[in-house]
Amino acid sequence: MSSAPQLSVLEICAGAGGQSSGLEKAGFSHSLAVEIDRDAAATLRLNRPGWDVHEGDVRGINGRNYKGVDLLAGGVPCPPFSIAGKQLGADDERDLFPEAIRLVGEAQPTAVMLENVKGLASARFSPYRQSILNALDKMGYDADWQLFNSSEFGVPQLRPRFILVAMKRRNFRRFEWPRALGTPPTVGRVLAPLMASRGWEGAAEWAEQANNIAPTLVGGSKKHGGADLGPTRAKQAWLQLGVDGKGIADEAPAPNAPATYLPRLTNEMAARIQGFDPEWHFAGRKTSVYRQIGNAFPPPVAKAIGGSIAEALGAVASRSTSTGIKLRAAS
Repeated sequence: MSSAPQLSVLEICAGAGGQSSGLEKAGFSHSLAVEIDRDAAATLRLNRPGWDVHEGDVRGINGRNYKGVDLLAGGVPCPPFSIAGKQLGADDERDLFPEAIRLVGEAQPTAVMLENVKGLASARFSPYRQSILNALDKMGYDADWQLFNSSEFGVPQLRPRFILVAMKRRNFRRFEWPRALGTPPTVGRVLAPLMASRGWEGAAEWAEQANNIAPTLVGGSKKHGGADLGPTRAKQAWLQLGVDGKGIADEAPAPNAPATYLPRLTNEMAARIQGFDPEWHFAGRKTSVYRQIGNAFPPPVAKAIGGSIAEALGAVASRSTSTGIKLRAAS
């Protein structure tokens, strides 16, 4: 049996494991996963019982305990930069970029990967982005920002994400952003088996109509948003795909549902829209599960970027039919 080198990752704001599972497929092994939400932390433990999961605030983590880790990664909270919020940026108490920078200084990882909403890419936050680059530069890192649509990596929704990758200078010279994979699958193609899982005879006709990618799933927060598919504009886009976006269903359409039935997504369907594997399960009640799914970083995107980071760190990705991606030392 060959022993491929494992790259270590310290992940903050891990959520329900979208980024976690993607990085795992790219060859990273978790030294620690940090998540403050109880149900999301339970989801991580449910799927990966062997992981060290810290349920609590990232402000309580001492990065010196993980000094020399290969990668510091995280999906830092998006409300400070989301167009749906007040866009307070650095003035928002939920801005955890300063904590991420603190951990970089303490842990001295070889690479850093932080993701956020596309609002952070707007011109008004240019000085803030530059302040992060300046802080990383002082610590010996080169860095770059890139805006990706998740649909570029096989995810059946647009879901733009703004990604920061930083590395020690010697490694960053070898880093290349991943390239788009091609045309994403449609919502109908991805969800047809689930829509037909209880015998609904209209599933095939529905799938043929749902012949586009989805709008971005909106998970909401504990204070705002429930188990539905977002604001009015998003619901209208879902309606064009033949989906009732006013709520989340407990199960797929019944066998006797009419062909003209307008189905709602189940949480399992929402997870497929985000790119989660069927084997990934979620802890908590219905609304909590939907919130976890809707706020996740799509695993295929994390896998693609993680793979590029792994190559720059001196590992070469090679596909394996059984386990996704394995790593071997670069020659």
